[in-house]
Formats: sequence, structure tokens, C-alpha cells
Amino acid sequence: HAAPLKQAFKIARGAKTEAETIRVTLADGKHAGRGECVPYRRYGETIDTVLAALEAARPKIEAGINRDDLQTLMEPGAARCAVDCALWDLEAKQTKTPVWKLAELPEPTPIKTAISISLDTPDKMGDAAHIVNGDLIKLKLGGADDLARVEAVHRARPEAKLILDGNEGIKPDIFLELSNKAFTFGAVLLEQPFPADQDDALLKHCSLVSICADESAHTAGDIERLSRKYDAVNIKLDKAGGLTAGIEMVHEARRAGMEVMVGCMVAGSLSMAPAVLLGGLADFVDLDGPLWLAEDIENGLTFEAGYVSPPSADLWG
Repeated sequence: HAAPLKQAFKIARGAKTEAETIRVTLADGKHAGRGECVPYRRYGETIDTVLAALEAARPKIEAGINRDDLQTLMEPGAARCAVDCALWDLEAKQTKTPVWKLAELPEPTPIKTAISISLDTPDKMGDAAHIVNGDLIKLKLGGADDLARVEAVHRARPEAKLILDGNEGIKPDIFLELSNKAFTFGAVLLEQPFPADQDDALLKHCSLVSICADESAHTAGDIERLSRKYDAVNIKLDKAGGLTAGIEMVHEARRAGMEVMVGCMVAGSLSMAPAVLLGGLADFVDLDGPLWLAEDIENGLTFEAGYVSPPSADLWG
């Protein structure tokens, strides 16, 4: 499924103008469960590789696989995410029990989500901040003007808390000055300043802002190693391989004393819905993906004043 965006979404690694997703439907003759995933190009996933992984697993899925067996049948990643989320949705419909109860998650309520501003000039990012409907703003960084970008957004919205996302593009020699000055501008989190294979540099730094792993984080098995470098971890279901793995990552992060962010790729409400439920366990939520789409899926999530409401049964779960 390809959904055009309202405008280009730019980060340090490039820009996109549409959201490409794959939807999986699992049906038992009476009920149907749905899941959606976004192939993650940063890790070599494409529409074709995800479809190939789904086809390879199809016989066992159609034979009636359960979620536990799915974790070993398929590798962590987008394909397993779509199947795992479809299995949760199917079970919810079969048992007439919402996923949050099945998964022993907190009863869902509207939760505050970050609203993202894509990478641009400081002035344009400041202009974009003026129209953000919410007081938790996420801004993409990646260049010489990063501190000016943060300052422009803070000037436009001095009351807002800021999440900074480096997408592996912040230079080590300006990192500490950037993060500590950003702290005075209301920054509460800085995501993935350095490339995943160069993040040992974080061991030498002491930042006033919490540093959050994103591209360095995949599964629960990464958490212990990451906890020595990072204060927080951004959990994305497309990377972890679904809601089942996402829940495991949250518990592992808590055991390691880390803060938790639940994040997303640019995609619609079907992709976002399971993460909204997981967001009930998080310190920060960044699930504004549907707001970037020119047109969302039917019965999509509701966003109001920086909060996202739980999915309806007609959407998922």
C-alpha cells in the first residue's frame, strides 16, 4: 500500500514523499485480523524482501501458528511485525476481548504524542513549530545549523518540550555543546546522535539531556549493551518484530533502568494502533505518523491537541 504524504518528510539521511506499507490479513472464516508494517530501508528491508519473508512463512502461518512460535519462525523486522499484530487482532476478535486485556497492558486512554517537524532551515522549522497542535515537539537534526534549529523552534514555542532526533547525523565535536544548550531550550530527549557503529563515543560524554537509542536498538537482546551508553530506548514495532517483541523490550528496558519511548515509521493508523497500546507503558510516545498522510485508513486514530486516542475496535485490537 502506497500512501502519498501531505509534504516531504526530511531527515538527515534523505526525504520521502509517500509511505510504503504492507498489510497482512489473517482470517479463520468468521473473523479477520489485520496488521501493517513499514519496510525499514536503513536495515536493507524493501517491499520485495518483506513480501518474500511473508511468503516463506506462509505455510506455517496458514497452518495456524501461534504468537510464541512466530517469534522463532520469523526474524525480527517488518514482516514479523505485520503477522504478529494481525494475530493479536484476530485473537481479540475471536475472543471478543480487547488486545490491551489479552496483553495485560494498561487500559488505554488518550496519550500525549510528539509531533514531528522535518529537517529544514532554522526559520522554516520555527515557522512549522508555530502550527504544531501540541506541546511536545520532535525536530529532526543533521547539519551545521542544528543549534540554530533548536533555538528557532524554542523561540516559536517557548512552552514546548523538545525531542531532538539526530538520525545518526550529529558531529561528535558539537554534540555536548548542542545537547547542553538544547537543555536550556526545553529539550528532554536526544535520539541517536551518532551512527550505530560509532556510538561508543557516548561512553565519554555526560549530557544534561537524556540520550535515546534508536538506530542502535532492535530487540530485547540489545538492551543490556545499550544501557551502558544510553539513558533511553526508542522501541519501534517494525524493528522489534511486532507487539509481542515490543512488550518484551519494554520490560527489559525497565529492568536495565532505562526510559522508554515508543516510536513509529511514517505510516497510517493501522500501523500505529498496536504501538498506541504499548505507549501506555512508555515515558515518551512519538506516534504522529498518520498526520503526515494525505489520506489515512478508514476508522483511523484521532489526534487532538497533541494527544492520540486509542484505536477503535473497527480499526484494530
